[in-house]
Amino acid sequence: MAKAADFKGMSPSPARRWLRRTASVITGALLVAGLLCGPAAPSPYAAETAEAATNSRTVDVSLDTLTPVAPGKSDTLTISGSVYNKGKQTVTDAQVDLRVGPTLSSRTAIDRVGARTGYASGIDGAPVDGKYTVKIPKLPSHISRDFTLSVPVSELGLDDDGVYQLGVSLSGQTPAEPFDHVLGIERTFLPWQPEATAKKTQFTYLWPLISSTHLTAETGSDEQQTPVFEDETLARELAPGGRLEQLVSLGSDLPVTWVIDPDLLATVDAMTRNYRVKNGTTTVAGKNQALAKRWLRSVEAAVQGRKVVALPFADPDLASLAHRGKDVSGSLSHLQPATEVAETTVETIVHVKPTVDFAWPVDGAIDSSIVDVATSAGAHKVIARSDSLRDDLSYTPSSARPIGGGTTAVVADDRLSTAFQGDMLTTGSSTLAVQEFLAQTLALTLQAPAKERSIVVAPQRMPTASQAQSMARALKALNAQRWTRPLDLVAAAGAKPDADATTRVPPSSRYPGQLRKQELPVQAFQDIRTTQSTLDNFKVILTAQDRVVTPFGRAIDREMSTSWRGSPAAAQQYRDSVRTYLQSLTEEVQLIEKSQVTLSGRSATIPVTVQNKLVQGIDHLVLRLKSDNPTRLSLDDDKGIAEQPIKVEGGHSQSVKFAASANANGPVQMTAQLYTEDGKPYGLPMEFTVKVSEITPTVMLVIAGGVLLLVLAGVRMYSQRKRAAAREAATEGAEAAEGTEGSEGDIDSPDPGQASDPTPDTGRESGDPSDTGEKVDR
Repeated sequence: MAKAADFKGMSPSPARRWLRRTASVITGALLVAGLLCGPAAPSPYAAETAEAATNSRTVDVSLDTLTPVAPGKSDTLTISGSVYNKGKQTVTDAQVDLRVGPTLSSRTAIDRVGARTGYASGIDGAPVDGKYTVKIPKLPSHISRDFTLSVPVSELGLDDDGVYQLGVSLSGQTPAEPFDHVLGIERTFLPWQPEATAKKTQFTYLWPLISSTHLTAETGSDEQQTPVFEDETLARELAPGGRLEQLVSLGSDLPVTWVIDPDLLATVDAMTRNYRVKNGTTTVAGKNQALAKRWLRSVEAAVQGRKVVALPFADPDLASLAHRGKDVSGSLSHLQPATEVAETTVETIVHVKPTVDFAWPVDGAIDSSIVDVATSAGAHKVIARSDSLRDDLSYTPSSARPIGGGTTAVVADDRLSTAFQGDMLTTGSSTLAVQEFLAQTLALTLQAPAKERSIVVAPQRMPTASQAQSMARALKALNAQRWTRPLDLVAAAGAKPDADATTRVPPSSRYPGQLRKQELPVQAFQDIRTTQSTLDNFKVILTAQDRVVTPFGRAIDREMSTSWRGSPAAAQQYRDSVRTYLQSLTEEVQLIEKSQVTLSGRSATIPVTVQNKLVQGIDHLVLRLKSDNPTRLSLDDDKGIAEQPIKVEGGHSQSVKFAASANANGPVQMTAQLYTEDGKPYGLPMEFTVKVSEITPTVMLVIAGGVLLLVLAGVRMYSQRKRAAAREAATEGAEAAEGTEGSEGDIDSPDPGQASDPTPDTGRESGDPSDTGEKVDR
């Protein structure tokens, strides 16, 4: 916006011009007399002029209130404030005066007055009639006194319409300077437009409802997926007097266009139900449900019948995406879903259908790459600022202007948009900001009184409560509609553009360096890509994908939020927490570790256990078992690899058995790996050793048992024969003894090669690693 945007016809009244010319002549005569007559005692006026740069700052003058801010002809102007003696000497015979300066002929002139500090005679005007002064007989060092001036507007000499410089000064004497002179002054502005202008400025003010990130990616395992908050700072903003509470209560009475980040509504909506808050390594129950419900009801009431613009979910940093993220694959793909969910979120929670056709880069700073990114998700209107698209005109043009490709730049006025960015906690700073804001709006209107223009104001994204209160006071002062009339943003974007206004978008090299330093780094978008890749790989195995995809999708949106500007460490911490938590969920589905198993015999089954600790079931997984030595141990009909589909209910384990055939003794390395159905590895592989052996300890035990039975049978036969010989010696029945011995000759022994029964399959396996020396089923 051209700083030299002036308005015509704003000059002092004839009487005032005559007084100034007379004062100039007298001053010149005094100076000539001084040169001709040599040194003389300084006059009070000369002393005042010579010492203005220093002495007029001895006393600090503060203005607390000025009412009415835009007076009418019959009003009385009342100004209250205080004076504080910063010097080391007592000020005596002091008085507080109201001084009305000349009308200011341009917006630039207003800027210059706002930048001045010391008193300048002839520029700051003469005091109003002495009967309206406040006398302060004595003002000691480092002491303050309050004052109130009340002057009928008719006594101010406001002849022509326009912006007048208004000054409140303190004059007095000190021991070092025993003559009356100005010791301190504070300036402000008085917009004077008692009657409505013929052509009013169409005035659009954006009212932002945006906050920083408060929700984590974590949710409870219950059916409601209880959300987890980082802390309770959001509750303080929603409480009476809090920032967000003030924005809603003040904005409900103002003719503004609401600009809302849907993430804020979604976050507060999550607070209306059960929620948890982080507390060290654990969480505690949140207690501000009633506060959240009350705030959402007030928002819904405030926006009914109003224009609502919804930003993409979580208010993504468009400049960071354009300058740092677009070269990282997949970064721009998040904008379209964020825009789509924005519309449904706002409509669902506050029951108003929003406009999602606007993009708002931070501080309205744009370049060609930002415009490309901003419009990539379907937005056709970009909210810019006039210090980004500068005009070389004598007036402020209308905001809307075409910038090519069917895109409209809605250029907000930079002076008005930054009017309340400072510290508005003191009433004095707020009063001065309000008066300068109103002065700029009137000066803008009077630049080209025959031309009706549309002006947009886009303030800071997250105004404080005191800034919002100052903004509201200024907007209420325009309610009389003497030189402005309200217009919503959608209508402002559709207004007829000014043919002479700039439409050329600046190159990337023109982007402000201070803003560029605050952008998200390339690493942020690489982290986002990693998290998204993990999520994509994880969701395909889930039977209830929404329980994971929705909270993590929104968390990824929050990682790109504009609110992270200026907080790189906090932004990195948030990204790390999202990625770490998602990784921990993927590890809930895993293979149970084995160490070594022993295979006896030439054929058996090898069990591998899949454990699912998630609360939902998993599906669409494949378990692949690979033998590193198929010649020694083969799988699945003499192959080295076997696969089986996996489906496990939540909180369960499943043992999957693979048929194996041994061809030679010795150890064989086995590798088990889960895969998604599209062939991507899932989780870490699990390796274990299978020891192939034909003679196992069990077989040896059977053989040893058989040998023992044979030995026992031999001993028995020997004993029987000895007893039989003794009987034969005693009797003559030798033939009977031989018959008995032949009837006890053979005893059956067990077959050491008999296979054991297969182990029954179980629906749920232990999560502990298998013991060393585990045996497989035959």
